[in-house]
Amino acid sequence: MSGMTTRPDRGGDLPPRPPAVPDIPAQPGPEAAAAGPPPAAATAPGADDPAAGRTPEESPAADPAADAVAEPAPRPDRAQYGVVAFLALVGGLVIFDATTRIGRAINTADPIGPKPVPILLGVLLLVIAVIYAVDVARGGAGEPEAGEDVDLTVPVDWRTVLLLIGAFLVNAVLIDRLGWVISGTILFWGSAYALGNRHYVRNLLIAVALSLITFYTFAIGLGVDLPAGVLQGIL
Repeated sequence: MSGMTTRPDRGGDLPPRPPAVPDIPAQPGPEAAAAGPPPAAATAPGADDPAAGRTPEESPAADPAADAVAEPAPRPDRAQYGVVAFLALVGGLVIFDATTRIGRAINTADPIGPKPVPILLGVLLLVIAVIYAVDVARGGAGEPEAGEDVDLTVPVDWRTVLLLIGAFLVNAVLIDRLGWVISGTILFWGSAYALGNRHYVRNLLIAVALSLITFYTFAIGLGVDLPAGVLQGIL
């Protein structure tokens, strides 16, 4: 019979076997491609990063004790003790002057007298000096001066400072001889010149007006007569 294979028990050869077909993995469909790649396995917090999973309170950088150890303690500014000594000295002088030079009340309408107010001011100055000294000893310091129109790196303009001091000294020397109106005019005009204003005539007119206004304000409003000097009888 044609098309028949011989059997091995009859002395024939074994029939040839078909070649093995390799397994083909299943291809993803359109739905899987649209969904994107599968998510990567998330690592547990704290597995690789030792700082992961810590709260801000547990973080070493947020430890206030560590910051306190790292930063050195502030040193007291010894120059501030000069201000403390000045306040204490002024307070002591005010109290001494009030208790030795100021007399008692001579008017029955003023039973307290003039002593309590300067004594109170002197005591307050002493209290402020003590509080200030304690603050300086603990390392307290004032904030540095800062301003939008102030350059802290520029040195002091000693020319301007000396001109202002000179204007005040000239006023102090001439006020009794020439009178307040003339010495005050020199003071106001010299201060404007020291500060850089070069409108000489306008500054002179303003200075004269200010001197006259202050002279009559003290005389009429406050009852205090400023020295008239050479203008006595004219003003």
